[in-house]
Amino acid sequence: SSVRTKMCAGEAAVADLAFAAKHAGVIQMADILPARRARGPNEPGGIKFGHFCDMVQSDRKYPNDPVKNALEIVAAGTMLFDQIWLGSYMSGGVGFTQYATAAYTDNILDDYTEYGIDYVKKKHGGIGKAKSTQEVVSDIATEVTLYGMEQYEQFPSLLEDHFGGSQRATVLAAASGVTVALATANSNAGLSGWYLSMLLHKEGWSRLGFYGYDLAGPVRFREHPVHPVRRGLFG
Repeated sequence: SSVRTKMCAGEAAVADLAFAAKHAGVIQMADILPARRARGPNEPGGIKFGHFCDMVQSDRKYPNDPVKNALEIVAAGTMLFDQIWLGSYMSGGVGFTQYATAAYTDNILDDYTEYGIDYVKKKHGGIGKAKSTQEVVSDIATEVTLYGMEQYEQFPSLLEDHFGGSQRATVLAAASGVTVALATANSNAGLSGWYLSMLLHKEGWSRLGFYGYDLAGPVRFREHPVHPVRRGLFG
């Protein structure tokens, strides 16, 4: 049966996108890019997420600061995967550069995440103490997302900094996802926190941003308990 997909831009990449969607198991982020899209000979598209987290080694540099540890990985990831890989390979423009920089060019994401960790310590017993259930994911992600949205509404300078809806959606979701992952020691729970943040953002402000951010792709959310398939923050 045919699969219908909404696409806002980059129609030239439809064939590559369709192949990747149907055969995701045989395509890894670090595989060589198609020749017609690679910027240079043998240029890799990126690095596998699990390998990337180990390579950054922020846990060794900041062993007593889990928020700093996690956000250093987020910063490096947005640079490599969003700005270089997606920005150059898929869009070819500056859009990905603009929304990705919001994750590492100021202390806004830091503030949202630190607020979330303080909440986790007060209500869920601390980092790694919370259960990986839908109730916990919903509670933490909702608290962090609503806190961030309130800050955007209270301080005009935040909106001037994160001037695009996609920037705000990224930062709110990243703070929610990181907080949930740290609280539960479960990366899958963190991913659900990310998706829930997107839904809450869209419900509260009617839209996430431009183009693809308002499609169904970024706002998937599993409505069942998160099973600890892989333990660890970045399992």
